[in-house]
Amino acid sequence: MAKAKWALDAAHSSLDFSVRHMMITNVRGTFHKFDATIEADPDDLTDAKIEFTVDLASVDTNNADRDAHLRSADFFDVEHHPNMTFKATRIVKKGDAQYDVTGDLSIRGVTKPVTFQVTYEGGGKDPWGNERVGFTGQGVINRSEFGLTWNAALETGGVLVADQVKVSFDIQATKQAG
Repeated sequence: MAKAKWALDAAHSSLDFSVRHMMITNVRGTFHKFDATIEADPDDLTDAKIEFTVDLASVDTNNADRDAHLRSADFFDVEHHPNMTFKATRIVKKGDAQYDVTGDLSIRGVTKPVTFQVTYEGGGKDPWGNERVGFTGQGVINRSEFGLTWNAALETGGVLVADQVKVSFDIQATKQAG
């Protein structure tokens, strides 16, 4: 395949996260609104241009009070920092269809390098003749590095919210004309 521009198919894509709560369970959430700019040859992502923008107000953990807290100044501060962004800066092929995608992740005005493990899942034509590709990925970020430091100590030791946040995504994209 040749390098092409790909448009995110939001209806067939997801961006999810999980974080330990009280050191005994995981709380899971998703972002419902995000977009990506992808210019790539799916068979060789090493020179791809990849950028993501996430609307942090779209966070959903299936609990309205918790979601409001995540939008507040204690966490994302969406009033002053409405988006999280990621821009790939280095892509290394690790195996057949496997890549380490490193880039600049920005949250709350703080930018740090983060690496995600990405797999090209394949491609094909849909029933309407559009060429589509799919990618999955995961990584871990330390929320405190981005100024998300709110927490509470537990009587039994430990903290209410872990520092490490696991991020996973499934992306489907459609090849753009031209």
